[in-house]
Amino acid sequence: MPNHPVSLETISVDVPEAALEAYEAALSSACATVGFFRDHKTGDWRVEGVKPVGSDEPELAAALALAAALSGVSVPARRSPTPAEGWLARTYASFPEQRIGRRFAVRGTHLHDPPAPGRITLTLDAGLAFGSGEHGSTRGCLRALERVAHRRPRCILDMGTGSGILAMAAARLLHRRVLATDIEPWSVRVGQQNARLNRLGGLVQFRLADGWHDPLVRAGAPYDLVFANILARPLCLMARHLAAHLAPGGTAILSGLLTGQARAVTAAHLRCGLHLESSIQEGPWTTLMLRRKSERASRTRRPDQ
Repeated sequence: MPNHPVSLETISVDVPEAALEAYEAALSSACATVGFFRDHKTGDWRVEGVKPVGSDEPELAAALALAAALSGVSVPARRSPTPAEGWLARTYASFPEQRIGRRFAVRGTHLHDPPAPGRITLTLDAGLAFGSGEHGSTRGCLRALERVAHRRPRCILDMGTGSGILAMAAARLLHRRVLATDIEPWSVRVGQQNARLNRLGGLVQFRLADGWHDPLVRAGAPYDLVFANILARPLCLMARHLAAHLAPGGTAILSGLLTGQARAVTAAHLRCGLHLESSIQEGPWTTLMLRRKSERASRTRRPDQ
């Protein structure tokens, strides 16, 4: 997909909070940029995506039908023309430098002032700004990374990498190689572009992969640190695989969760032997930090014979 398509359209739906996750995922299947905004009077959310006119129509139709089936909420999708220059200008205006936690800053290529001093700065093309650091789940994951950096994880996986921002942040902060995977070819391409832009192409390996089903992902285990900033339902379904491929003492940072979904995701992982270390709130989003017991902690002393 070109960085700045000439003919664009905006797809939008209005949904209750319970259906937000499903419809955000649906629009993300066809739209390079997806945002959502809450109507504080009604409590509903407007989900908007921008895409080239006529592109990925079968994928979008199937994803919207699946969102309706999963959420039980069927709503019409509205379309409106979006002039490319006007969209790009609005994207630039809505993508100022993001300062996250104590260590990170994320900024677009359109910014020309000096980067924030004393921070690890990651630069993204604002025209491909999905996963730009504005989303509460991404911010929560970066803050969680700061908390676990002192453990010096060596083997790191970013599952559902999107723009690659978490993989790049871990590579830059920890000076480690990171495997970054996604089920979307577009995400893999954009992640590779962003890694080259930030001179991290030698540290971050991007791969098109279907979660834990991929042989390379399984072969890289056990992982000391796993990011999974995706959706509540797949996180629950993958809990057993995550626990099996996490190293003793390893940490999993999970996000993409509305606060009301965090309890179910936590429970799924507790049943698989992980324990909840802490959680981070960013607006309506929750990030979970789960850990597997170390071998030393789980080993019991045998009585003398």
